[in-house]
Amino acid sequence: MLKRIYYLILLTFLSFSHGASANPFEGGWQLDTAQSTIGFLSVKKGTIAEYSGFASFAGEIDGAGNANITIALDSVDTKIDLRNVRMRFLFFETFKHAEAVIKASIPQDQIADLSQTKRKIIDLSVTLSLHGVVADLTAPVAVTLLDENSINVSTVQPIILSLSDFDLLNGLSKLEDAASVTITPVGIVSLDLNFRRSGSENLQSVATSQISGSQAALETTGTFNRDECVGRFEILSQSRSLNFPPNTAAITAEARSFLDVLADVVNRCPDMKVEVAGHTDAWGKAQWNLELSRQRAVAVAKYLMEKGASQSRLVPVGYGETRPLVGNDTVENRAKNRRIEFKVLN
Repeated sequence: MLKRIYYLILLTFLSFSHGASANPFEGGWQLDTAQSTIGFLSVKKGTIAEYSGFASFAGEIDGAGNANITIALDSVDTKIDLRNVRMRFLFFETFKHAEAVIKASIPQDQIADLSQTKRKIIDLSVTLSLHGVVADLTAPVAVTLLDENSINVSTVQPIILSLSDFDLLNGLSKLEDAASVTITPVGIVSLDLNFRRSGSENLQSVATSQISGSQAALETTGTFNRDECVGRFEILSQSRSLNFPPNTAAITAEARSFLDVLADVVNRCPDMKVEVAGHTDAWGKAQWNLELSRQRAVAVAKYLMEKGASQSRLVPVGYGETRPLVGNDTVENRAKNRRIEFKVLN
């Protein structure tokens, strides 16, 4: 009888071991965000490295080893509030591109013996969707079996991304102008991801730990104080995301996504009067440009009022061509001058 029980136990163990060897991801795994980090290094002034992370992301590995990670870009966390705002509006332009997505397929034949080796280093083919661009990369990663219900996937060395490959040089230029520094045009990315087996006892706490967007970083909840409002309106003015086609005050579809985010800031500064300043390029007669700039300011103010802003707190003003941001010598520069800026008045 004891011998029979022994053989049953041995058979069960061998069956489990064989299954784990064949496919460690059988049944799927859920990303434990509380025990994971995704971040990047940036280098300014040639020698100063700064680390930023993301406070909100989610992901899983399915039973076939297909990994999918989604990152809320407006949860970028530099540990400084207004720097977070700059990164969101000037660099990542999260009002247009809210998420980054990482997809990969972990080859089963390369990790089939993970239950015995516990740790394998593999070259992983990765697809990264960022800022409207999809690119294929290869990254060396370590896959570590921590216990029967926990697994870690982490970069062995940083992944170096060229910002030009993801159409981020314009955002980089805005950051440099806003901070008056030079920034190396690369991002040095690292990941340290812990996963829990689907159905394990701690999976519920893993799922409920996930929160979204800027709420997960240093964003103030409720209303902003004066300094927070002033800083945000300065940054929104620097974003150069609210431009107009020539000879019109019509708000473009692209500008509406920016204005929707701006409306949230206006509504969270309820005690402050804000100047909405319209500007034009230098083409055409000065008097016509003055009137056109006023119409642009009025159009933006009306849009914000439709989103809940009080008319008494918005002061639309036209400055015509008198305050150019840059010279009017190129098509690109003239487009930059056809803009709206914001300023807290009291």
